[in-house]
Amino acid sequence: MVLSSPPVSVSQLGETIASVLGVKAKSVKISLGEVTVVVMAGDYLSAAVLLRDAEGCKFEQLMDLCGLDYSEYKEGEYDGLRYCVAVHLLSVSLNQRVRLKVFCPDDDFPVVDSVNGIWNSANWFEREAFDLYGIVFQGHNDLRRILTDYGFIGHPFRKDFPTTGHVEMRYDAEQKRVIYQPVTIEPREITPRVIREDNYGGL
Repeated sequence: MVLSSPPVSVSQLGETIASVLGVKAKSVKISLGEVTVVVMAGDYLSAAVLLRDAEGCKFEQLMDLCGLDYSEYKEGEYDGLRYCVAVHLLSVSLNQRVRLKVFCPDDDFPVVDSVNGIWNSANWFEREAFDLYGIVFQGHNDLRRILTDYGFIGHPFRKDFPTTGHVEMRYDAEQKRVIYQPVTIEPREITPRVIREDNYGGL
């Protein structure tokens, strides 16, 4: 049985990653005991390959990939790019982890490269980020919605997507099928009623 190597310190890992990526690393930050690397969209694929293959990195597994919408970050004070993809990588052989982030350069049409050819576990994660955030993964060979319905309109994890949605569906007895129609729910604010009892719970 082969045991993984003891982990290096977080600061050592950050230095190794910064050295391996060089100018491809826009930033390498350590916070809460975790290393986060940000790269430009044009360097995303080459940086991913280096993180997978380089000595001192060896991140063989993609554990998670998700989309992020920064449009309301810091209560509207943030003025950077809106859409981001965050990838969480694991090195089994070196017993270490890293977070890789890339921002989509166009807020109106967010596109980044697919890393499915580097880590095939990215397949459904990228489909989920496409479905929920509308981020397009260039090079993905089957980029379809995965959680919402085929006829769904919009991307429900975007900050500007209404909580009630745009349409609702119901079964129509006359047409004998499910139909879509505009949302009929009226937005309202519900304030809970507080009930106080003097002897609540027999105390």
